[in-house]
Amino acid sequence: MTDALTEEELAFLGSMFDLARAGDTDQLIEAVDAGIPVNLTNGSGDSLLILAAYHDHPETVRALLERGADTGRVNDRGQTALGAAVFRRSERIVGLLLNAGADPALGPRSALDVARFFDLPEMLALLTPSATEVPHGGSGSRGVLGGSAP
Repeated sequence: MTDALTEEELAFLGSMFDLARAGDTDQLIEAVDAGIPVNLTNGSGDSLLILAAYHDHPETVRALLERGADTGRVNDRGQTALGAAVFRRSERIVGLLLNAGADPALGPRSALDVARFFDLPEMLALLTPSATEVPHGGSGSRGVLGGSAP
């Protein structure tokens, strides 16, 4: 029972994903504060948070989290914002997401799977206190980042 969006409205919403990719925190947050959903998701299932994390923009991630961005969103490729931050080896974003309650084991390509698959012991140590006890290449590690990047 919703009206279809116009091409102009769709283009505007699409530009929000570009702002997240570019780390244009001020413009993105201005739009979110004006009513754009903080959990806006594109056709690939990528949320603004996933894109900001993947493109390594900690200030954008922080601002989205402060506005209630969902750390539990999983895109169509099974990736989360935390998994994207681990892949990018961004300790700052990993810390922000963990402090916001992100689950390292969430999704078929979880942050833990990414850390194991790409042999990132420093990331694994951030995700679990007993990282030395976690076997390398755990379940779900095949094709961890298969498909295109967010």
